[in-house]
Amino acid sequence: MLGLRHQGHEVLAAGTGEEGLARLRPYRPDVVVLDLMLPGISGLDVCRRIRVRDQVPIVMVTARGDDVDVVVGLESGADDYVVKPVQARVLDARIRAVLRRQDASGSVTARPRAESHGDLVIDRAGLVVSHRGDTVALAPSELRLLLTLSASPGQVFSRQQLLELVWEHSYHGDIRLVDACVKRLRAKLGEDPPYVRTVRGFGYSFASP
Repeated sequence: MLGLRHQGHEVLAAGTGEEGLARLRPYRPDVVVLDLMLPGISGLDVCRRIRVRDQVPIVMVTARGDDVDVVVGLESGADDYVVKPVQARVLDARIRAVLRRQDASGSVTARPRAESHGDLVIDRAGLVVSHRGDTVALAPSELRLLLTLSASPGQVFSRQQLLELVWEHSYHGDIRLVDACVKRLRAKLGEDPPYVRTVRGFGYSFASP
């Protein structure tokens, strides 16, 4: 945490998952850095509980080789992850990237304020998504992914392209970020009709009904 302070971040630490959850609402952090190895309730449970009530960006910290925990953590709602031992500059870069996703309108300012795709309405200026009249709560990575795909309906994006466009990563091993985020997005938007289409062996595209 000292390294993050040296990078210019204001840091509030919590020693347990219970303490972190209790502090989340009154302090309203810009981002949560969540270690999976916590005393008491696990980091995965903390991630799930946060996502029930909040879409604050979550960067997950995991031990090297815990691939199963990484996938489960991402599917539980984490926006990104780093592997221990964590260098402060790497964690700082991931934090800044996930925060930039909250200003997700970047490359789509020329599009109309709101656009309809069947029952799905995307307000690009207000960064609000609704499905069948109900607002859909999306985490920053989910929103950025949807905006990126829907800006070019029918265009197929490789996982590597989406990794670079949405997460600002270039390491090929992190493509599981894309698959986990697509799974979460589909669960929130529903699969009837399927808005995010899988192009087997290549990547994903947006299908406008």
